[in-house]
Amino acid sequence: MAEPNSNANEPKRAKGSVITNYFLLILFIFGCIQFFINVQQDNYGDYHQKKHIEAFQRKHFDKAPLKKLLKLNKKMHDLNEGGNHETIEVEEVVDEQNPEEEEDPLERERETLVGLNCNPHGGPSNDLAEEMVFWEDIPSDNTYISPFQKEGKKQYLTFESDHGGWNNIRMAMETVMTMAIAMGRTLVLPPEQPMYLLTKGQDHEGSNQRKDFTFSHFFEMDLIADEHMGLEIISMDEFLKREGLTGNLRDVKTGEIVFPPNNRTSYDGASHSIISNELEKYLQRVGMVPPWDPEKCMMAFPSTTDQADVDVLQDLHRKATSTKMPSFQEFIDRPNPVDAPAFERMKENWADRQGLCIYDKKWQDASLIHFEEGYDEKGARLLVHFYAFLFFEDWRHDTWMKRFVRDHIRYIDEIQCAAARIVAALRERVRSRGQKDGKYNAFHIRRGDFQYTVTRFDAPHIIKNAADQMPPNITIYIASDEKDSNFFKPFRELYDVVFLDDFKYLLEGVNTNYYGMIDSLIASRSEIFFGCWFSTFTGYINRIRGYHNNKKKGPGYEMGYMKSYYYALDDRKDHLQHFYPVKKSFYAREFPTSWRLIDEGIGELKHLTTKKE
Repeated sequence: MAEPNSNANEPKRAKGSVITNYFLLILFIFGCIQFFINVQQDNYGDYHQKKHIEAFQRKHFDKAPLKKLLKLNKKMHDLNEGGNHETIEVEEVVDEQNPEEEEDPLERERETLVGLNCNPHGGPSNDLAEEMVFWEDIPSDNTYISPFQKEGKKQYLTFESDHGGWNNIRMAMETVMTMAIAMGRTLVLPPEQPMYLLTKGQDHEGSNQRKDFTFSHFFEMDLIADEHMGLEIISMDEFLKREGLTGNLRDVKTGEIVFPPNNRTSYDGASHSIISNELEKYLQRVGMVPPWDPEKCMMAFPSTTDQADVDVLQDLHRKATSTKMPSFQEFIDRPNPVDAPAFERMKENWADRQGLCIYDKKWQDASLIHFEEGYDEKGARLLVHFYAFLFFEDWRHDTWMKRFVRDHIRYIDEIQCAAARIVAALRERVRSRGQKDGKYNAFHIRRGDFQYTVTRFDAPHIIKNAADQMPPNITIYIASDEKDSNFFKPFRELYDVVFLDDFKYLLEGVNTNYYGMIDSLIASRSEIFFGCWFSTFTGYINRIRGYHNNKKKGPGYEMGYMKSYYYALDDRKDHLQHFYPVKKSFYAREFPTSWRLIDEGIGELKHLTTKKE
């Protein structure tokens, strides 16, 4: 039999090979694309795992061994590779100990100090630094999400920094940040810029230091956002790139797309004039500017997005405006329980206002809300404590917000540790003078550019007002903006007097613009404190003292009392020995409601998925 003709089958094999080759080529290309996608997903996941680890590391163990962090990262990666997407507890991975490996003592100190580690900042030891810690670590609080946060949709809140002194700036920022959280909005920080009286920059005392600031230079904004599921904080530059350059911002009156002036996104270091005339005018054009005036209304938040809850607040508004609301005097030393019904809490904090400004559907749907600075009659100035302006239908939202401010909006470790070094040295000075407990007393004496001249008492008058609490020969720390050292001569004749300048050797390398904040922290740790009415600097010292007394359950903590007094005005001396409700002028002092029993309601928050019962 003749053999088959191999040439007859050749064309057929060639055709089949071509098809096979094309098929293999397509598979190869598809495989390459899939591999590239997987790599990108891995990188994206690794990036966010790294951010999570870094956030946890910053909070709990700055000096943690690298080996443990790698172990944590590997376990997270292995779970993702295996398709296991269940949540793992970071602490469980960190606590896995190698029997042959000794635990790092710095890690133990870091965890017990709840986020304050002075080792990277020149000391003191963590044992000495611990007394500065008034804040708490409450994991369940970090899971709170505003009921107004819209799934899959970004909404923003922008604001203009106050143009007053630092504590006015801080006060307005606290109010804006708490509103952003309550609304479920991304908070956009203003650009780095000069702040009033915080302008000591290059060549100041031979140094080369920062003089343009944003709030991240004073508070751990990144860490605050990392810890909270319901909060995002971004820079103005990121916001303008994300929303402005992409055409997502529109004129609120005409609806036309408006791009940033000259497509500029970075205003860091720009003058106030440029920021005001370009950036802020742009934000006023593309954002809804609320007419809410803290002097006239309380900013009221329903407990859920349901219209029924808005109706509840509208009913409360009608009830309040149709009846005579009680004066603040009726609540002196008679506070309501923190879980009192909404109308009872509203009466206590009414402060002779005209009604409620309700966060209703109109404002809930706004893509961007912008707060003008309100200085020189432009808009409503937010010179008000957050707790004096914000009102929550649900009391648990109220106490949560007060805890959030206490536990997170506190000065960065560099500032806290600088104060801790001086407090430690000051206590040692007191012990060297024969007082074994190391306790000192303090004054904040406000003079300088202070507009309230009725508080401008001479030294003998101040000493006389404080005499019953300040016996001779004790050590007193004085925080003051008075430049004339002769003013303090009567104090030196009676007391062992010290100032921040006496401890400058402990402040090497610290930005001198932080000195005022360090001053306030040192004064806050005094046994007895005298401050100045109308001063927001004194006010913040007293709030920190209130936090400390509430934490240690000191004498009178249930009512918000503490060992603080006013040397001016004469008739206000003992006001902090009594419970006073919020009243005007809000900025003149801090009120016990901001620290009194604010740990009530932990773990009882209503979240996004909770419906009104």
